[in-house]
Amino acid sequence: MTTTHSASKLDSTPSLNPNILWQHLAQQALRGERLTIDEGLAVLTADDDQLLPLLHAAFQVRSRYYGRKVKLNMLINAKSGLCPEDCGYCSQSIVSAAPIPKYTMLDKETLLAGAREALSRKAGTYCIVAAGRGPTERELDQVVEAVAEIRSTMPLKICACLGLLKPQQARRLAEAGVHRYNHNLNTSRANYPSITTTHTYDQRAATVEQAKLAGMSPCSGVIIGMGETDADIVEMAYALRELGADSIPVNFLHSVPGTPLADAKRTPALKALKVLALFRFLCPKQEIRVAGGREVNLRTLQPLALYAANSVFVGDYLTTPGQAVSSDHQMIEDLGFEIELCAI
Repeated sequence: MTTTHSASKLDSTPSLNPNILWQHLAQQALRGERLTIDEGLAVLTADDDQLLPLLHAAFQVRSRYYGRKVKLNMLINAKSGLCPEDCGYCSQSIVSAAPIPKYTMLDKETLLAGAREALSRKAGTYCIVAAGRGPTERELDQVVEAVAEIRSTMPLKICACLGLLKPQQARRLAEAGVHRYNHNLNTSRANYPSITTTHTYDQRAATVEQAKLAGMSPCSGVIIGMGETDADIVEMAYALRELGADSIPVNFLHSVPGTPLADAKRTPALKALKVLALFRFLCPKQEIRVAGGREVNLRTLQPLALYAANSVFVGDYLTTPGQAVSSDHQMIEDLGFEIELCAI
């Protein structure tokens, strides 16, 4: 992606005050027009006093496509630790010294119990996540068997996140009834080598394409707070728009002791909200999910995230705790929003 522009839309409208600018960006998004890099940077560097007008503009886009509904997702850590990859943010990586549970792929009954728990939490999507470079055939067999039974007995959408996929593996998951496949880009192409060296940015993008070719809905997102620049963040949003991701989880690094990024600074809550507004403007129709790390980065401002995002995870994450499910339900109710139940 090139970052030089001779005359951006932002440069051509210098008289716009910030309140008018945010409305201008919202209208562009609703017309399907892509923000320029300068406009994206303006969102990320907006004065903190402009946060409420900025979120109001982002909400106009969100409400066009999702109204006041919020999608809930629940994930299960189907295989923990034992991962040979060197992802610096991950407590399950081979380079991590974090004291986490380590176990092989969960059996079918445990995966089914997780699906029932997802329903009890009012989640519409159940995410089966496994650490590792990619699934073995035996692991794939276990997931396929569980998914087939879940699909035949429960009103849930299934998302799988099993690492890098071969074409035939993607087809098997789709045939079993997996609706969505998640493989995050995580960061920008330029920043990627500083985060992971055992696989490439292009391999991640290729797995998302494999999921699309197999007929699964592509899910891919980012982790904010890993040393990226504001320009990197705009590039991430551009890349996911161009990749055609239907669902975009926006994670904020929850630094874990024992990982290479243990000392990374928390993303300030106001900056995190600006990031979510940017993703809503650049990916207006997509499901934007405020995901891992929201509790420790957004803290008491979590409710404001839902003026840009339309989806959250409920419960715990892979190796870090989330807030109580009842608190998430209460947050949604207090906002005057509504949980969107699965309709399949």
